[in-house]
Amino acid sequence: MSQTINVNPEEIAKFEKVAHQWWDLAGDFKPLHQINPIRQQFIIQHLGDIFDKSIVDVGCGGGILAESLAKLGANVTGIDMGEEPLNIAKLHALETGVKVDYQQIPAEQFALEHPECLDAVTCMEMLEHVPNPSSVIKACADMVKPGGYVFFSTLNKTLKSYLLAIVAAEKILKIVPDGTHEHDKFIRPSQLINWAEKYGLKCIDAAGIHYNPITENHKLNNDLDVNYILCCQKV
Repeated sequence: MSQTINVNPEEIAKFEKVAHQWWDLAGDFKPLHQINPIRQQFIIQHLGDIFDKSIVDVGCGGGILAESLAKLGANVTGIDMGEEPLNIAKLHALETGVKVDYQQIPAEQFALEHPECLDAVTCMEMLEHVPNPSSVIKACADMVKPGGYVFFSTLNKTLKSYLLAIVAAEKILKIVPDGTHEHDKFIRPSQLINWAEKYGLKCIDAAGIHYNPITENHKLNNDLDVNYILCCQKV
């Protein structure tokens, strides 16, 4: 089993190393905290009232999105393969009194154990960190009920994304740790949509996530050149 788990140990190690900073609003995960409200906005736009809906956050890390959805009344499970980020997520949930079920389990295994039982699945900034993103996309599709929704966000494989997400964000402005991203692992929207359709998901909406590190403004727009988010529905 360990030979087939869709995990890159080097990627896990990156996030283990900085796990203590997940809830530091001025730390390495500051950009994630700042864009989380617009990611949540995009999700609510399609799901509507999420009270009592079952949602799994795949690659939940320290729980930023998972907690924010749970606060709105959703029944949230956060899964990740990083032990330290999950420990931080569990501790923060205890401190804030937010109920989230955190589990260290691969998406593929969770899908086998929970087929077609979720109202929605979120998978944010995770696909570019695994050896086989297609496998994760299939797992997300397998988890969700027919008619349910799956949300993916990742980085487009463009020159612009290389310049902004790596050169500017990592090398110059240092708003995220150097080495966080590898441009070769970025995914074009067309590729992600092709994978999604292969596994029974229809893309019904797409938006660019625009983040200005200088002004710290963030918004959704129609430019998918750098960071983007998709809403897919299971047919």
